Amino acid sequence: MPEPNEPQEPHTYPTPGAPEPRRAIGGAGVSADLAYAEGETLEGDGRRGPDGGPEQEAARSLWSDAWHDLRRRPVFIVSGLVILFLVVISVWPQLIATGDPLECRISRSLGGAEPGHWFGFDTQGCDVYTRTVYGARASVTVGVCATLGVALLGALFGGLAGYFGGAADTLLSRLTDIFFGIPIILGALVFLAMITVDGIWPVVGVITALAWPQIARIARGAVITAKQNDYVHAAQALGAGHTRILLRHITPNAVAPVIVVATIALGTYIALEATLSFLGVGLRPPTVSWGVDISNASDGMQFRNAPHILLYPAAALSLTVLAFIMLGDAVRDALDPKLR
Repeated sequence: MPEPNEPQEPHTYPTPGAPEPRRAIGGAGVSADLAYAEGETLEGDGRRGPDGGPEQEAARSLWSDAWHDLRRRPVFIVSGLVILFLVVISVWPQLIATGDPLECRISRSLGGAEPGHWFGFDTQGCDVYTRTVYGARASVTVGVCATLGVALLGALFGGLAGYFGGAADTLLSRLTDIFFGIPIILGALVFLAMITVDGIWPVVGVITALAWPQIARIARGAVITAKQNDYVHAAQALGAGHTRILLRHITPNAVAPVIVVATIALGTYIALEATLSFLGVGLRPPTVSWGVDISNASDGMQFRNAPHILLYPAAALSLTVLAFIMLGDAVRDALDPKLR
């Protein structure tokens, strides 16, 4: 309280529109300009939107955020370019190879490189370069078709079992345990030895029939996790049917792990086809395949005299498998927030 004889300062009112004066905060004498702080908070980083207000960053979905991350990964770019090149030469091999992969002359057997035949000739006198280029078609086709079949079959069975649970889930679990007990190479050897039809489709069918349990377990776990979310319970409370919930709410949020595993497995299936062809139960001549060429060049004496007949198809196979595995690793890192 002021003393009775002490002069008092007249009370002033702030002018409309003028900034508010500094006020003391706390007892330590620390002051802050409230008007300046409020204006700085509203302005943000200074960027303005179309309406003149501060610009706000639009929320990105999981897929757009993953694509934004993948474009900045050198591993994804390099592997993607290699895979794109392999797909192009699989569809149009004549773009870089003008010869006929089945044209062979025994007089050129085990011949070295010469103009127009950069990789030399194999034991039958066939151009190794042309066969290496054309061999990408069968190997990549088997890998892609087997991956699509495994992903669709495994996602269907695993997704339904994880969503409905009960007896279907129990049956799937026991069935996958049985398939996991069968080594995939041994099972493929047994089944393909009993099939007399040549071509890529028996190989694709056997790989699909033996490899789908892996994707099924991944899909089952992803669906069980997704169906516990609040938006699924809200859709059920609003009366949405099972089909709508599975297609609109669960599948978009549970498909990422399936895509990652399928991408990595694609390279594995290409190597599996080459292994089966090397053992004589996969693709057979006259089909042009890297596994067939590696099998034809497996004789030790021929390899010592002409190592090029084995090195080039084996290098193409290794590069292809490595590219798909690297692509799968990049996609996994982009889709999994825990690995960022």
